[in-house]
Amino acid sequence: MTTEEILDQLPYGKPFLFVDELLHVNENGAKGTYTYAKDLAFYMGHFKNHPVTPGVILTETMAQIGLVCLGIYLLKGIGTDQNISIAMTSNAVDFLKPVAPGEQVTVTSEKVYFRFNKLSCKVKMENAAGEVVCKGNISGMLIPKENG
Repeated sequence: MTTEEILDQLPYGKPFLFVDELLHVNENGAKGTYTYAKDLAFYMGHFKNHPVTPGVILTETMAQIGLVCLGIYLLKGIGTDQNISIAMTSNAVDFLKPVAPGEQVTVTSEKVYFRFNKLSCKVKMENAAGEVVCKGNISGMLIPKENG
């Protein structure tokens, strides 16, 4: 399965798609990038005079790249007539540095376990300078389902 095929199966669309490029994926983890456009709506109210990316959006970005892209790869046996339903079951994330509008981040995940369609990953997000901005563990259920 190619990275383009994985991106095509993501169940997200603009403005809630937080994956620009999937750099690498295999059975042990995934790596990808996203750039937070300066005009994203949440910046208007998330600290009026000094906007920063909300932690929930950083967590979502790590989940989309590190958990969902990897999960699609691990479930690569599903047919093109199916898609993935995702339910995040837990997350524990430490936020270490702010992410400003216009910044590009790189997310790397490492599979902790995948069994009974529950995937748990160790994830980290780095800024362009290579500094870790947040890290933690994210788990979720990945369920193939028929289109209908």
